[in-house]
Amino acid sequence: MAKKILVVDDEENIRQLYKEELSEEGYEVYLAASGEEAIKMADEVQPDLVTLDVFMPGMDGIEVLRTLKEKRRELPAIMCTAYPEYKHNFGVWAAEAYVVKSTDLKELKDTVKKVLGV
Repeated sequence: MAKKILVVDDEENIRQLYKEELSEEGYEVYLAASGEEAIKMADEVQPDLVTLDVFMPGMDGIEVLRTLKEKRRELPAIMCTAYPEYKHNFGVWAAEAYVVKSTDLKELKDTVKKVLGV
């Protein structure tokens, strides 16, 4: 059975790119455009992994991470951002990994495999 990944990003083009690339890798991919939508969808879908954008309007990725971990401590999360300095922000430390956004998704795909143990 395919592993489920929830992609959370406020940018439509990023969500679609991640969906396309991760689907090609054999994952079942779900999309959320906001933190609130991500929390609701995580309850419904029960993903095996979540990728989270750090900067989003309203509820940011760090708040979403905290909320998701309170509900399901074992749920792995990968923080994705264009700003590498956020790696040192205490709020992202609960995530299993941190990936700097790039048009080359090799690092993200390798990180997903590593975190999921596949």
